[in-house]
Amino acid sequence: MVYTSFRKFNRIGVERGGAGFDNYQQALDYPGVNIGRVFLNTFIWVAVVTVVSIVISLFLAQFLNKQFRGRKLVRLAVVVPWAASVVMTTSIFFYGLNPDYGIINRFLVDVGILDSPYGFTKSAVPAFITAMVVAIFVSLPFTTYTILSGLQGVPDDVVEAAYVDGASAWQRYTKVILPMLRPAISIATLIMIINVFNSLPILQILVEAPGYDADITTTLIFKYKTVLGPGVASALSVVNFLVVMTVIAVYLAVLRPTKDR
Repeated sequence: MVYTSFRKFNRIGVERGGAGFDNYQQALDYPGVNIGRVFLNTFIWVAVVTVVSIVISLFLAQFLNKQFRGRKLVRLAVVVPWAASVVMTTSIFFYGLNPDYGIINRFLVDVGILDSPYGFTKSAVPAFITAMVVAIFVSLPFTTYTILSGLQGVPDDVVEAAYVDGASAWQRYTKVILPMLRPAISIATLIMIINVFNSLPILQILVEAPGYDADITTTLIFKYKTVLGPGVASALSVVNFLVVMTVIAVYLAVLRPTKDR
């Protein structure tokens, strides 16, 4: 990929010699593409999907760790969005949100949330927000089960000792359970950052808005591949890889997620 990023190619992919840094310059300064907005979209996409998924999963994992009738069935139900194809799941949302015949759109109108069907995927901002909601939905099973595995490793006697010492339910969770979940949360967060940063199908399927306002770097790479060829697409891929590695390095250096407290 690095080699390809420094080579020239015609529109059908035939190599035409060295390109120097021209591919990088074109990737970051292509007419009509606000590359600053694309990178901002990327960071918003990664941050919102990762943080919201982790927060919701903390509550879900706590619930699934309790004993109740039908717990196995509920746990299986939580796995469904993860087990199903992302393309299939996204396509269900895409057709469900269609303003002409989508069942989700019709439901929102019937219950009075919308006055009339709305084209969620037709313009950049609503489509981007919708894609984040779908990304959170398909990410929840992984983060929930990762945190649930951590919860099952918390010794009951430690929690009981905190209870005996007079700690409230909130204090037991924040002062005893949550610190012991640190390794599980760190693993879930790291993998989520990598997966969400490189996510393609959800945005590619859901966003019908023209232009580049709803793009992240990964979707822009594939547009460059079609319009400008593999050289420019590879250049942006290299930049994307370096950004991902930088984000992960900063996360590890600043937060030290695996350090014992």
